[in-house]
Amino acid sequence: MIEEGPQVTKSSLLDMQVCVPTDWTDAQAEEFANARNPTGIDSRWRLRGEDDRAQAGAPIRVKCQGREGFVHIMLSC
Repeated sequence: MIEEGPQVTKSSLLDMQVCVPTDWTDAQAEEFANARNPTGIDSRWRLRGEDDRAQAGAPIRVKCQGREGFVHIMLSC
């Protein structure tokens, strides 16, 4: 069964991937990430910029293959 609504799809100490509705703003995605999986430190989750080395030239928003109308976004803290 596929979970409905936004979700955290991957999480590590420094990186997180969320699957959120396509029409969500960057601020909404960050707010969701920080509410769902707080870092526990002063730094908050932020969307990676296109110039982030960890992004390796990939687009910031990638269409979700399993859920229509959703995108995957990587964040770092």
